[in-house]
Amino acid sequence: MDGVAHLVSELSSDQRSELIDLLRTMAEAESDPARREFLEGFPDGFGLLDEAL
Repeated sequence: MDGVAHLVSELSSDQRSELIDLLRTMAEAESDPARREFLEGFPDGFGLLDEAL
């Protein structure tokens, strides 16, 4: 997970926004509750929301 966190921290503002949108779309389409929860929590858990604001 550290590698993912590092890659996410290197994204531009536009790339972070695109990733957040993609994760939101994926979460809405996910039927597995555990996967949906992971996708919904990913942006906040990896600091995307703090940096996107």
